[in-house]
Amino acid sequence: MERRLDASPERVYRAWSDAETMTTWFAPRVEGSLAVDTRSVLVWSDRRVWLDMQEAEPYQRVRFRWAWQPQDAMATEVTVDILPQGYGTRLTVHDGPFERATSDGLDAWAEAIEGWAEALANLRAQLDFSVDLRRRP
Repeated sequence: MERRLDASPERVYRAWSDAETMTTWFAPRVEGSLAVDTRSVLVWSDRRVWLDMQEAEPYQRVRFRWAWQPQDAMATEVTVDILPQGYGTRLTVHDGPFERATSDGLDAWAEAIEGWAEALANLRAQLDFSVDLRRRP
């Protein structure tokens, strides 16, 4: 999934690598640090997701493994590439792998696409306008 953002690579990187900033557009609460080689928990009102930060290359890339349960065999790896583009940033998010040979795998893949589309819309609104779309009526 790719997006063009009217924000600097530094601001985009901070949105993915700083727990407090992440709460402005993604998970309402982050328990723990988003430092490399640490585990944190992203908390929404209806779910918790365990996140293991694997790589954080300032202003260029963030990579993490995340799962619905602490030891989830269905965990996926998310790679976020951040590239300067003109006066803004080109953001690419890859989440996988998903087992698309089964209906459960296809459902998980479809939910991930829908979830990332919503999350990236929230990110753009926060970076461009300081608006939290999660709180709209």
